Amino acid sequence: MLKKETQNFEIDNLDIQILTQLMQDATKPYTEIAKELIVSGGTVHVRMKKLADMGIIRGSHLIIDPRKAGYDITAFLGIYLEKGSLYKDAVEQLSKIKEVVELHYTTGAYSMFAKITCRDTDHLRHVLNEEIQAVKGIQRTETLISLEESIKRQIELM
Repeated sequence: MLKKETQNFEIDNLDIQILTQLMQDATKPYTEIAKELIVSGGTVHVRMKKLADMGIIRGSHLIIDPRKAGYDITAFLGIYLEKGSLYKDAVEQLSKIKEVVELHYTTGAYSMFAKITCRDTDHLRHVLNEEIQAVKGIQRTETLISLEESIKRQIELM
């Protein structure tokens, strides 16, 4: 039996099988998963609650296609801060900009790395110049526009 430690809790093969099925289709009923894994629906429900309590599951999300919703530009933004102590304030301000869909505190050349989604290049220009550059502590940014998203997935559990 494969066991992995997570914050003093363990997940086993059954947990991984349940998670794998739900990562492929989060709308799959617990009863259907239970039938496939030859356990009771209650077992799946209890395991899911345990995984949520452990913080392994942080919710479920409806995934939309941004392009089909009118957001044609995805860009990645390397952000240079004036000084590292401004990180928390910058995160708080950037979290208020709805076009910022991901933000990472990084090592290397950039202080932070963001993914932003915009309707078009005019919208992107506005977000960069009027909103992100206005954030206190941001010294400068470098923008890379994505031409195509080739791979998008979650980590495969083993």
